[in-house]
Amino acid sequence: MLGGSRLLLLFLFLLIGSVALVYAADATVPSGPPKVKVAPVEDTVQGHKIVDPYRYLENPSDPDTQHYVEQELAYTRSLLDPLPGRDKINARLSQLLPIGTVGVPQMGGKYYFYTRREGNQNQPVLYVRESLSGTDRVLVDANKMSSDGTVALDWWFCSDDGKYVAYGTSASGSEESTLRLVESATGNVLPDTIERTRFASVAWKKDSSGFYYTRHPKKGDVPAGEEVYHVRVFYHLIGSDPAKDPLIFGEGRKPQDIPTVSLSEDDRWLLITVFEGWTKAEMYLQDLASNNPPVEITTGKNFLYGADFFQGKLYVTTNEDAPHYRVFVVEAASAKRENWKELIPQTDAVLQGVSVTGGKLFAQYEHNATSELKLFALDGKKLDDIQMPAIGDVPSIGGRWDRDEVFFGFQSFTVPPSVYRYDLGNRKTALWAKVDAPSIDPSAYDVEQVWYPSKDGTKVPMFIVSKKGIEKNGKNPTLLTGYGGFNVSLKPTFNRSMYLWMEHGGIYAVANLRGGAEFGEDWHRAGMLENKQNVFDDFIAAGEFLIGQKYTDRDHLAISGGSNGGLLMGAMITQRPDLFRAVICAVPLLDMLRYQNFQIAKLWIPEYGSADDPKQFEWLYAYSPYHHVKPGEVYPAVLFMTGDTDTRVDPMHAKKMAALMQAEAKNGASKERPILLRIETKAGHGQGKPVTKQIEESTDMYSFLFWQLGIKP
Repeated sequence: MLGGSRLLLLFLFLLIGSVALVYAADATVPSGPPKVKVAPVEDTVQGHKIVDPYRYLENPSDPDTQHYVEQELAYTRSLLDPLPGRDKINARLSQLLPIGTVGVPQMGGKYYFYTRREGNQNQPVLYVRESLSGTDRVLVDANKMSSDGTVALDWWFCSDDGKYVAYGTSASGSEESTLRLVESATGNVLPDTIERTRFASVAWKKDSSGFYYTRHPKKGDVPAGEEVYHVRVFYHLIGSDPAKDPLIFGEGRKPQDIPTVSLSEDDRWLLITVFEGWTKAEMYLQDLASNNPPVEITTGKNFLYGADFFQGKLYVTTNEDAPHYRVFVVEAASAKRENWKELIPQTDAVLQGVSVTGGKLFAQYEHNATSELKLFALDGKKLDDIQMPAIGDVPSIGGRWDRDEVFFGFQSFTVPPSVYRYDLGNRKTALWAKVDAPSIDPSAYDVEQVWYPSKDGTKVPMFIVSKKGIEKNGKNPTLLTGYGGFNVSLKPTFNRSMYLWMEHGGIYAVANLRGGAEFGEDWHRAGMLENKQNVFDDFIAAGEFLIGQKYTDRDHLAISGGSNGGLLMGAMITQRPDLFRAVICAVPLLDMLRYQNFQIAKLWIPEYGSADDPKQFEWLYAYSPYHHVKPGEVYPAVLFMTGDTDTRVDPMHAKKMAALMQAEAKNGASKERPILLRIETKAGHGQGKPVTKQIEESTDMYSFLFWQLGIKP
């Protein structure tokens, strides 16, 4: 499997949130937004007096909060449910969103493991087959674990011989995984059960007798409220009591450190890579043939590292003094930094990761926000540029050091998910599996990549997707999205619901903002901490470009983003309310002075900063959306969307912002240009959301956008 720091970072912070809906409706139709209780709390933060009128909404158990949520949901339904054409929108989305998914196979012994979701299945199913062209057999089906499809398969790791698979499941989008083991040959689930394995990393011993893994602490082991941090490494022997699993690594580390584990192919070397935010990693190597503890082999400086083993050597991918990343090689027995030798230098493209596959180095690159694959010999000599089906995205790769085949996923704006098999012997690529999408005609759409100048002159790329031959009449309904953070790239991905938009003459635009990974670590750092305003400037410039080039105008331009992209939406609402007609703001961060006090948000301090630091407070206060709502301002129509069981971004952000805008905005009580809040129960940040809830959520989202931009369904 392609390793390295970049893929873990993507794993730790997914792009988009989600939400759907259960509420207790009043018997009468609300005449307007709720009359919300105002209970100001005044704090002095870094010498500034900060008044928060809705602090109580941070507490979901407060009766006033619960009453507020009921009223808000009743108001939202009163406006969205009667919208004309809503049934047609729902019917089309019920065709589009069930278009399936297919995952990249991982290999263990004679087995091939992969996930696939088909039709109206709410969750992907983990399958196993005993040969390349063998018959699929269901191994783990999360659809059968709940009646409403809200139990998700979060992650899985097969053992090297394929005997077992360790997998994690969680309920209601909580991502609070429980680790279980299933035997591949029989499908029997073993009694071994390990709680608190959110975002687990698992490294199997070669004989499948046990594995190293990461686990969160239980209540009482750490200070109250810190159970979401303090991740440590343990070893589990199959059949033993997990409560007695020996601690391997993590004691005395900073609470927010996140370790991951991997083992060499001979079981001698344990590599522990510890991530400290999104800009720093440290690697520790332990010789399991000795009684010595793990030893750090990296610099301790702010660089990212990832590595793979082969024949006693470590192949290290890093951005150390190379923002586009490069590869080193070093003997594991003498792996200190001073012994590293550069193998593959950095290039114009950004190296995302390297793994040893069939005795060769399989490398994934990103160039201008699209994926490239290359094959190298162990001495660093390039052997092959692997042909891509089109310009698009490779979301994942599956290979092994001892196999002469490697699989890679592929998708694009107009190419549904597919999986290809690359033969390292004859260097040929063949389609292995694909998703059928009979209800759409991707050939009817055009994809272009444009470049536009940001406020400071930086050139920023943007993908634009639309029906072929669409006229630039300055009035096309346009939906612009972006992210801009956490080293995450927005590459060409297959967006099922977007076909509904484009079928009705809509244009879909994706801006590759600073803060992402599209152009290496320099691009990332240019959009984080004190440079966060660059992200907002890049997005504003994208909107101005679309208008200036006659794609659309301000009355037909909508924007959408979730999570860190929800923060982006909040900044757009408060910084340029004149530029956009409608906003979808999903699972957002909006109160940037208090965000670090909730859920797992202390993990994000290296990316954003914290108001607890005087200097960082100034950066955050300068753009924190909740603190920049202006009384009497006309804002775009806004649909805030959040989930009550979101364990990443607390729903308090959307609740407080909706209440404040409804009270302060000139259009706060408007039924033509409304401020709405949508809260989903039994749904979290978006990971593992069942298809049924995706359809409900998307129906509300597109009904809102069609209404606001004047699109006839």
